[in-house]
Amino acid sequence: MDYQDTLDWLFAQLPMFSRTGAAAYKPGLQTSLDLDSYFRHPHKSFKSIHVGGTNGKGSTSHMLAAILQSQGYRVALYTSPHLVDFRERIRINGEMIPKDAVVDFVERFRQSNYPGHPSFFELTMMMAFDWFASQRVDYAVIEVGMGGRLDSTNIITPELAVITNISKDHTQFLGSTLPEIAREKAGIIKTGIPCVVGEAEGEVREVFEEKASETGATVLFAQDFMPLQRCVPAPAGGLDCSSPLCGDFHCQLGGDYQKKNVNTVLAAICELRRIGIEIDDRAIREGMDRVCELTGLAGRWMKVADSPLTICDTGHNEAGLRYTMEQLDRTAKQRGGRKHIVIGFVADKAIDDIIGLLPRDAEYYLTRASIPRALPEDKLQEKFRAHGVEASAYPTPKAAAAAARSQAADNDIIYIGGSTFIVADYLQ
Repeated sequence: MDYQDTLDWLFAQLPMFSRTGAAAYKPGLQTSLDLDSYFRHPHKSFKSIHVGGTNGKGSTSHMLAAILQSQGYRVALYTSPHLVDFRERIRINGEMIPKDAVVDFVERFRQSNYPGHPSFFELTMMMAFDWFASQRVDYAVIEVGMGGRLDSTNIITPELAVITNISKDHTQFLGSTLPEIAREKAGIIKTGIPCVVGEAEGEVREVFEEKASETGATVLFAQDFMPLQRCVPAPAGGLDCSSPLCGDFHCQLGGDYQKKNVNTVLAAICELRRIGIEIDDRAIREGMDRVCELTGLAGRWMKVADSPLTICDTGHNEAGLRYTMEQLDRTAKQRGGRKHIVIGFVADKAIDDIIGLLPRDAEYYLTRASIPRALPEDKLQEKFRAHGVEASAYPTPKAAAAAARSQAADNDIIYIGGSTFIVADYLQ
């Protein structure tokens, strides 16, 4: 098989949660443990950092990888889902896994006598670990797929666990309350392994404290430690920051929500230094300043046009969208223009709750992504109307964005988001 045949086989033969939803969700570690044994435990060949949480785990993973890379380490990065190219999930020093390596791994798997039936996520995770081991990486930053306790990636024993925050998402799998979700996320905390938690309050904080006590792990709450002293929007984009760890620095990532992620990353760097991993101040500054170009990160408050200003953002749940809508409103007021929102969702989101927090003084262009999980644009239009919001509907994100551009003035702002897959379809 060539590369395209291999991708077609992966997408057709293996259930993929990001495309099909609940039918592809397979909790538990047994298949991952079996695959790991079959491929001779590749994850034991490198040190790792495990990053979970509800929002921000992708950005946090990329920042940590960029800083370690700037220190001179050979750094692997495993994240999901991808935006445009499947190989975005598996990178070393920012370079995507080669196409022939994807083909080789799948061929080895298909020709083996492996008796199980892994999911898309389980097999691609093992592909990543196998590639990282063969390329002799120093560190791998591994992003949790969903939850933590039963997530496929939880077979690793990392140097550090990072949990960004807890909010409601995937409630049909992780629990309906924040403490229930926190218990699933806390499952990546392992015996004697330090953990950094970005933010947690009340019962959620107690969950992490109890888990740390049970496992003999140390837990550092970044919100208490506050290594970030200043973080403001930079005139040319991104954030201008200051920390006693490394002085003044610029973070290439924009978006109000990144401030808490930056604070979490700095707390994680403190813990990595504490356990003996060399990371100098220069590496922190360089990694933050060049995170997108070093790691290939895209889709986080990402400017794709200037006139009118057009922003793509992959935030897709209530907590994440609340931050982006606040920033969108502030940016529109600064520009003296109107807001045009191109938006769509997957069908299993709490869409009524999300519509309730969207601004009423905006023009809406509803659409759907090209995946089975996507909520059809006409169904989404009905939900908007039920909330008293009139909106036009379009069959594709590109068509919706084109309609927004045709109606927007130069000082207006166009926002494209609601789902990773809306952004992906627009960028393709």
